[in-house]
Amino acid sequence: MSQEIAVIGSPEFTTGFKLAGVRRNESIQEDEKSQKLDAVVEDVLVDSEIGIIVMHQEDLAYLSRGVRKLVEESVEPTVVTLGSVESSGLRDQIKRAIGIDLMSD
Repeated sequence: MSQEIAVIGSPEFTTGFKLAGVRRNESIQEDEKSQKLDAVVEDVLVDSEIGIIVMHQEDLAYLSRGVRKLVEESVEPTVVTLGSVESSGLRDQIKRAIGIDLMSD
């Protein structure tokens, strides 16, 4: 089972994770996201050391359709998006990753 966490996003987004001790950080400038984000995400998705990928929700809009589908369907590593008003996505991601709904009534 993979143990590492990777964070992908703008330098402002990744800085807090660096300070918290996350070792794999992929910072991408805003003006480079449309050119580089797909390649960085694909690279991290195939890294066998990574168990969780953290991204900003808004960055999903920069991904191509194919890479976005890979992100949405990925179980290992699990991709967690932050910064969205829609919090049900995280619940669905956890449910898909572990196979049960921890918040069931």
